[in-house]
Amino acid sequence: MRFSELIEDRSRDLAALLPNEAINGGLNISTEDPRVGIQVSTWGYPLGYNGPAPLLTIGYMSGFNEIRAPNSAIVKHFVVNGAFNPGNSGGPLFVSGQDTVVGVVVSKHAPIPRTLHSALQALANNPSGMQYTGRDAQGNTVRLSEAQIVAELLQYFRGLMQVVIGEAIAGSEVMAFLTQNSISP
Repeated sequence: MRFSELIEDRSRDLAALLPNEAINGGLNISTEDPRVGIQVSTWGYPLGYNGPAPLLTIGYMSGFNEIRAPNSAIVKHFVVNGAFNPGNSGGPLFVSGQDTVVGVVVSKHAPIPRTLHSALQALANNPSGMQYTGRDAQGNTVRLSEAQIVAELLQYFRGLMQVVIGEAIAGSEVMAFLTQNSISP
């Protein structure tokens, strides 16, 4: 399958690939909000899992959130009590047992007190102390101080933390994105 265009909406954290040829079939998208307490699910490849098939994640609709995007647009999110992790992002959110998409997974909550967040930032921005020279994934030379290494490790392990609250873009937001870009669902 070849694609002709990538369309992004940074305020909604959504993207669409437009195929060169029409694709038959697919899933329907609902613009109706699932009720709080209903079981929802998604499929994905969380935390670097690279098995042959995606993993199922199940949770419950816990509420709604309105996020102000950098362009000042208000974007409706669903709050889900479910173990969303990096690798679930972009996955469809279903009401469990149904095949209609009600949202798209975008994030997990990994709460951190403001003082600890500030301390991590201070470490990450501190270039003094013992220096380490290594290579990044692209083979580029990277120089880090011991403080920066500690900050990177803490951020890495914080990302692995199993928090069971995540967010998904509402199906109505997905439909608005598709409509604004003249994409037929």
